[in-house]
Amino acid sequence: MIDFVRKMTDWILDREEKMAQKCAVPLEEIDAQIARVTAKKKEFEERCKVDRDELERILTKLKWIRAETLKCQESNEDGNSIATDGE
Repeated sequence: MIDFVRKMTDWILDREEKMAQKCAVPLEEIDAQIARVTAKKKEFEERCKVDRDELERILTKLKWIRAETLKCQESNEDGNSIATDGE
């Protein structure tokens, strides 16, 4: 589906480019399109930052859990018993 949308967008932009070469595209229309795309880009960047921050938080927690698990394995290999907290 993304490929279809990309091809349609490219087709439209190619037609607008040809029209611009013939001075047939109103500047206000292009400025409005630029403003819409810029706003959408900013929205996506903000959403991606939130998602990236959440993934980083999860990754940090998983790395901490892994380190704790390694401690347990090392402790178990040394002959010590693994303590549980009732779970």
